[in-house]
Formats: sequence, C-alpha cells, structure tokens
Amino acid sequence: MVSDEGVVVGEDGLARPVWASRDPLLRDYYDTEWGMPVRDERGMFERISLEAFQSGLSWATILRKRPAFREAFRGFDPDVVAGFDADDVARLMADAGIVRNRRKINATIGNARATVALRDDGGLVDLVWSFRPPTTPEPVTFADVPTVSDESKALAKELRRRGFAHVGPTTMFALMEAIGVVDTHLVGSHRRGTSGVWC
Repeated sequence: MVSDEGVVVGEDGLARPVWASRDPLLRDYYDTEWGMPVRDERGMFERISLEAFQSGLSWATILRKRPAFREAFRGFDPDVVAGFDADDVARLMADAGIVRNRRKINATIGNARATVALRDDGGLVDLVWSFRPPTTPEPVTFADVPTVSDESKALAKELRRRGFAHVGPTTMFALMEAIGVVDTHLVGSHRRGTSGVWC
C-alpha cells in the first residue's frame, strides 16, 4: 500500500520507495547498501564505474550484472584496471555478462588511471566527499528527489579536470546518493537517516 509519504509499506512492515518495493534484488540493495557511506578507494572507483555504465539503462540491469562486472574488471582494483590494454578492451567487448559499450569501457580504464594519479593529491575518496553539501534534501515523494545539484555539477567538473570521463552532473548526483554524500531516502522510508552522515 502507498502511504501519504510516497512510500510503499511492505509485508514486513517497512516503508520503502516504489522503486525498491517490488524487485527482491533492488529491495535488498536498498535495505543494505544504497545510501551507506563508501570511504575506500576501490569501492568508490567501482561505484563511479557502475554509475557510468548505468547511464541510459536501469539500475536493476547493472545490479544483475555486477558480479560479472567485478570479475571482468578484476574486482575494480584501480591499479589493475589502469594497466588494461587493447587486448583487455577486446576481451571486455566480447564479454556478454557486462554492458559492452566501448566508450564506457575505455572511460573506466581511463578513470582507473586518473584514480591512481589522484593519490598524490589526497585521493579519490577525499575528493568526492569534499563536495558534501551543507544540507541534504528531505524528499517526501519521489517527485521531490532532485537529479542534480550545484555540488554534483562542481564534482563532475573537477573530476573531468582530473582526467575522468562519463562523470556528468546527473551521474555524479546518483553517485552522491548511492554513497551517502547526500541522503535522498524519502522522509517516510525506514532507511531515512541510517547512514550516520545525516542525522
């Protein structure tokens, strides 16, 4: 049932947004992972990579393919991916388990190299978290959830300056939501405020 807060109360009595209420995979992701802080380099690189691959596709598609992505990109170890060459690109383009988009594959390899280069200047994690806004949205319904912010625009600009690709403002806002930099859980959701970042 949909409540006045724009959430769906499941059989377990927990309130979630509609997108996380039907598919068991999305429900588990929402309940355990989405919006929780990511503060390690490999985790951050993986999230940026998967957000880039998601562009134009559903997040459910990416989640279903995530095990294959992790295998294909060697656990998203930036040092390993930074060393990928033309043979690796050919291997990835032949891998039906992932999204076979040459531009996104090349961007992921380039982003790995940019991630490694950032270590001399504070690192990827600190850079992304430095764009945490002073306040977070408080959406009541899905229509209230923004898709971009001044901070996501600034983050996208800075990442591009640092050599990253496929990191537009909308993609970076989705990243910021996914890793807890902002909390866009609906106000009526059981997950609102659970990240420990926003109280």
